[in-house]
Amino acid sequence: MTETMTLRARVSAPLKSVRHALTDAAELRVWLAEFAEADLPGRFEFWGRHTPEGDAPRQRVLHADDSTLRFVWPLDGVDTTVEISLAEEGPDSTIVTLTQSHYDREEQMTGSSIRGVMQTFWCLSLANLVDHLEGRALSAKADFTSPVMRDEAVIDAPREQVYRSLIDSEQVSTWFGFPIDIEPWVGGRYAMGGFESGYAAKIVDLEPGSRVAVDWGGPGVTTWELADSDGKTRLTIVQSGFDEQNPPYAGWLGNVSGLAELRRYHDLADWQPIWVQTA
Repeated sequence: MTETMTLRARVSAPLKSVRHALTDAAELRVWLAEFAEADLPGRFEFWGRHTPEGDAPRQRVLHADDSTLRFVWPLDGVDTTVEISLAEEGPDSTIVTLTQSHYDREEQMTGSSIRGVMQTFWCLSLANLVDHLEGRALSAKADFTSPVMRDEAVIDAPREQVYRSLIDSEQVSTWFGFPIDIEPWVGGRYAMGGFESGYAAKIVDLEPGSRVAVDWGGPGVTTWELADSDGKTRLTIVQSGFDEQNPPYAGWLGNVSGLAELRRYHDLADWQPIWVQTA
């Protein structure tokens, strides 16, 4: 059953700066896509290997003004509608609200349609928009032409501290913004949505302070590896063991957008989540 997906993110930047980053082609090529062209109100297109079905530009503008952009984006033969709206929270704070029609959680879980990647695609894209405007390093974009799924980040915290934030249920739930229950031992459960959700992945490798690996079944195994890096921590995340004919892009995008929030959780003394709860 399809519905409308809604995401809300807070950017520590004036509304005018956020709008420029959303509507300028050169800016879009930094945080969103490999290729982009924009000449509003008539043209807003992005494509390339970092874009779902990105072999050609497909977007068609429906509406554009100083605070709203609405466009059609055909995906897997269906015309979805994306709307991005901006609201000033303060002189240097803007709330970005993004909606997209034809979201289906079943497609996200099974990978049966490219539309199933859209929630986590936009999570990662908006996280990169926030980091771009706040002057921080961006997370790696997904490559929809490749089954290779690997990313790394340097986090400004000791390795043991970062490790605890990967394996402690309360900390993981805090920075990920979603309840996660973890039994921190090999064979233990790793449950998105909590143990009561009815499904749990399994921890298949754990070396305290150095490595955690979680087996999700069909989507494969997610491995986090930690190493010291000049007083900081180099965290490498790899997805492996999946069907390369149907790579788990939705889950991978979720992992990388989570990594963006984990970096902020440790790096920023006044950390607050990127995401604003929707009603």
